[in-house]
Order: sequence, then C-alpha cells, then structure tokens
Amino acid sequence: MIKKFIRGFFFVLTLSFLSVFSACETPASAQEYFALGMAYFDLGKFDEAEKWLNRAKQADRTMTASTYNLGRLAYERRRYEEAVKYFETILKKDKDNVMALKAAAYARIRMGDIETAEKHYSRLLALVPESADDGYNHALVLFALERYGKAEEVLAKYPISLQENKDAMLLYARTQARQKKVEAIDSYSNYLSFNSDAKARYEYAQVLEDNLLYARAIEEYRKALTEISATAVNPKKSEIRFALARALIIADGENNEGITELQTSVSEGFNDVAEVEKLLNGRINAANRTNIQNIINNMKKTAVEQEQKKEAGSGDSSSKTNP
Repeated sequence: MIKKFIRGFFFVLTLSFLSVFSACETPASAQEYFALGMAYFDLGKFDEAEKWLNRAKQADRTMTASTYNLGRLAYERRRYEEAVKYFETILKKDKDNVMALKAAAYARIRMGDIETAEKHYSRLLALVPESADDGYNHALVLFALERYGKAEEVLAKYPISLQENKDAMLLYARTQARQKKVEAIDSYSNYLSFNSDAKARYEYAQVLEDNLLYARAIEEYRKALTEISATAVNPKKSEIRFALARALIIADGENNEGITELQTSVSEGFNDVAEVEKLLNGRINAANRTNIQNIINNMKKTAVEQEQKKEAGSGDSSSKTNP
C-alpha cells in the first residue's frame, strides 16, 4: 500500500514538474532539454517528448542520444521509415554504434527491408559476436531471405542457446529441413522432447516422410492431430489429416486406412485437388485408385458448385444495388 502511494506521489510530482518546466520553456542546458524530453517519453506524451528532444539534438553533447530516442519515438508511433533515418544518421557518424545498429535492423524489418536488416546484423555480430539474442535475430532474417545454410551456420555458433532457447532450437531444425538435411530429424526430435508444438510436429513428420521413414511419420502425424486445435490455420487440421492419408497410402497402397483418412480430410475442408491427384502416381491397388479418383471427382464437383453459388450471390447483390 505504501509503495503504491509513493509511486503515485512521484508520478503526480513529475507531472507538476513537467507542466511548470514546459510553461517557462527556459531549461538551463541541453541536458535538461534531454531529461525533459525523456520524462515526457516515459509518460507516453510523444509530441512533447519530440519537441524537447529536437531541442536537445542541437547540442553536440546530447545530439546522439537525442537522435537515437527520436528514432525510438518514431518506432513507437510505427513511423518506421522515419525511425530508420534517425538510427542510420547515427551510423553515418559512428558505424560501430551497437544500439543504433540493433534499432536500425528492427526498423528495417518492420519496413520489409530484410536485405538491409541483414547487413546491420552482420555488422552487429562482428562487433559483439557473443550476443546469442542478436545471433538468433540475424539467423531469423537470413531464414526470411531463404539463406538457410547461412542461418544454420550463424545459429551453430551458439551451442548453449541451441540447448536452452526453444526458439533457436526450432529455427535450427527448420533451417536444416529447408536444406533437406537428414540432421533435421534429430533437431526436431530434440526440440519436441522439451516442447509441445503441433506445427513443429507436423513439420517433423514431413521430414520423416521425405526421408522415407513412413512408420515414424505416421506416428507423428497422429500425434499432431491430437495436439492441433480445431480452429488452427497454419497448418489446418485437414492439412495434417491429408498428410497422414498420403503417408498411409504411399507406405501401403493395399491398405484402405489411407483412403478413410483422405475422405475425412476432404470432409474437414481439404480442397487441394492437385495434391490429391499426385497420389495416383504411386503404387496403389485398383480399388484404391478408383476410390481416389472418385474423391477427386467429388472435390471438383464441389468446387464448381461453390463457384456457381458465389457467382449467383454476386449477381443477386448487383441487381439489388442497380435496379
């Protein structure tokens, strides 16, 4: 109770101080301009913070700190291009400024400029190679650029992080999977031994299937189905169900279990006709071939009916708005 009172007292005192200081607008030095700007920043009064930080930026002593925090202000307001300009202004004068490099990388990512963000992270890690967090972020950017081998190489420099940081563990497995490396099997297995993650388990099962380990893949697909929620989008439950059906059909073309799972996946919303058609290229018996073709025909028929309903609905709407 006392702590809450003290915090409240100082908050009111800060507001009173700021209102008086703002009214006279005659701080004695650039440091006081800066302190005033940061106090407004902490209170979420960004317009006032920007005004005082711009004043503090005019003095050499507070120029860099003010520019950096003006960048933070822009970032908080989601003005990412403006934020980048502030951060990279600092880098033009001090290319080794770690805080500006990190902030500029974040802002570039928000702008969708992954290439420049990667350059900032490369520079950053050359300066602080021991930073596992920055290493992970760098690998994440490299992954987005589809430079999977380089991302794996960066993550491998932080073995402790790969043992303790679940995000790094999963990203490491994904970089290997994208390169079709068999080592991805162990990496996913290691991650899933400590974490429950339906999406990661689905990816793991796909890696097992790609390496022709169908029995293990089928087991993991089934586990993923028990872990995934009915409302999940990426992946959808119907996608996992189809993958299970595919593995069952490929592993044993004589077995009807795969056909049952295929029918269920379609009834749950799976509608990728092209993927189902690929199943006809495998070694399956005549009965299953006929069943798959019937499923494909029904999927195509359903797609046509849905398109017709959509067009009919569009026509009704048009007639109502244009008598």
